[in-house]
Amino acid sequence: MANNSEQVFMPEENPQMIQERKSAIRLGLVANDSESEETRFFLTPEASGMVSSMGYEVVMESGASIDISYSDEDYVENDVRIALRDEVLQSDIVLSVRPLSAADVRKMKAGATLLCLFDSAFFEPGLVDAMLESKVTCVCLDNMYSSNGVSIFANILDEIDGRAAVMYAQEGLSFLGEGKGVLLAGVAGINPCEVLIIGEGCRVQSAAKAAIAAGAKVTLMDNDVSSLAEAEAYCGDRLYTACIHPRVLYNKVKSADVIMLDRCTRTFEFPKQLSVAMKESVYLIDIEDTKPSLSVPRTVAMAISNVMINFLNECLLKGGMSQMIATTEGVKAGVVMYRGKLVDKLIGMHLGIPCVDLNMMSAGSN
Repeated sequence: MANNSEQVFMPEENPQMIQERKSAIRLGLVANDSESEETRFFLTPEASGMVSSMGYEVVMESGASIDISYSDEDYVENDVRIALRDEVLQSDIVLSVRPLSAADVRKMKAGATLLCLFDSAFFEPGLVDAMLESKVTCVCLDNMYSSNGVSIFANILDEIDGRAAVMYAQEGLSFLGEGKGVLLAGVAGINPCEVLIIGEGCRVQSAAKAAIAAGAKVTLMDNDVSSLAEAEAYCGDRLYTACIHPRVLYNKVKSADVIMLDRCTRTFEFPKQLSVAMKESVYLIDIEDTKPSLSVPRTVAMAISNVMINFLNECLLKGGMSQMIATTEGVKAGVVMYRGKLVDKLIGMHLGIPCVDLNMMSAGSN
């Protein structure tokens, strides 16, 4: 996160440019919290330029794009204005990968919208209280789905996490990664490494496909046959699948060189006693907790930008975020807070805060 005391690169503007900005929807790009491990960012300079050409005023906090190896000047060249954090937080729509802090939310303009990813921070009363006070709308992109029912933002992040997890595994097995110095793939006369993946969904399927492409022998286990059938259809017949049974799981753990863990279809906790069956040199990774996409934030920015451009264009065509929520079921699914009212029942139950019906509120705003 940029230090507000630092000098910010701001080109001179003429009166006509200032007048045009007053009538545009301001889109603010804030930097990640320097105290967090977050590195990902939602818009590249080129994508920001396309969004600006639609009619948005795009403003970015100085230094916000450093983790994806872009400078402020790269964004200025694409019609983005550089400003201090407090000014960016006063935008009509604020983009932040993770939810803002309670202090930042209180600096947002009343009635503004925060677009971010769902996070455990929503179960902390401080953040929700700040959103209630500031009367903001908060939409979680990874909870949204497209017109054909696809969780497009979540799937992009899951695919990158899965593929990057295999990159982690290869590095962990190498000499430089303090592993035993082997490749995932086999070569003539040498068997490939065995990779065991436990879980379901896009993330593990992407990991399995990437591991197969790297030349490993891959087994995917879950406690639901239909999810295994879906994985086979996605990955092809080079993927081995198995239901989670104690003896089968023990044998697979015993021979695995790499073990990747994720959520299963039904609740499953990896037995701690199986650790004695693992090879001493095994590489173990919990994909959900590790979030491997943090190591490839520029890829995330480029992939998310492709979807964000269409999303923001549709928002503009429909007349703003309130109309977008009111008329688009997939967007409505991502709403946590609407104009300072909590609408997410799970968060409400956890914090003991009453929720309102989003359909009634959004209908009343039309």
